[in-house]
Amino acid sequence: MTVTLDELIVADAPEAWRACGFEVAGEECVVGEVRIRFAPDGGGRGIVGWSLRGIEATELEGLPTTVSERAAVAEAPEHPNGVTGLDHVVAISSDLDRTVTALEAAGLDLRRIREEPTPAGAPRQAFFRLGAPILEVVQEPPEATERAGGDRPAFFWGLAFVAPDLERTVAFLGEERVSEARAAVQPGRRIATLRRAAGLSLPIALMSP
Repeated sequence: MTVTLDELIVADAPEAWRACGFEVAGEECVVGEVRIRFAPDGGGRGIVGWSLRGIEATELEGLPTTVSERAAVAEAPEHPNGVTGLDHVVAISSDLDRTVTALEAAGLDLRRIREEPTPAGAPRQAFFRLGAPILEVVQEPPEATERAGGDRPAFFWGLAFVAPDLERTVAFLGEERVSEARAAVQPGRRIATLRRAAGLSLPIALMSP
């Protein structure tokens, strides 16, 4: 059975996401085929967990994971900010090979390992397909691992959403909350990033298809 992403749990208040133009119902927001559940009272920050369908184990090298047996989202709402789906989830690992081994053992579909540095200095990345979204696991630069006190488990870092009309989405959010759109690493795509003033507790990127 293919492993797919059902839900992300984020330690934000739903009002913060609603203010950024996401359609929020109660404690949940649906983006594309992924549910995002808000849990602001747990004391965490950013992505604090996720649920996956078809997973063979929940020990994913530090990524808090539960098993989901729910059916996929039948119909996603339209979002005022123009976002239509989740492009990828970013996790960081101080030992990429160890994390890849654990994820593959749990049934995740490794598509490729990129042996090239990112603009931010991460030396390698691994990519797993989780339905429509991708999990991108980034090798932490050695100096960052050292600053953090040495080797540690993998952890969630941020999200990238698809915004088909990226310029409209940037205009909707305004320059106080989002950067200008610029060329992305992927050829032919453009990207903008939310600023801290947007009020969300994790890095968020917005990308053209």
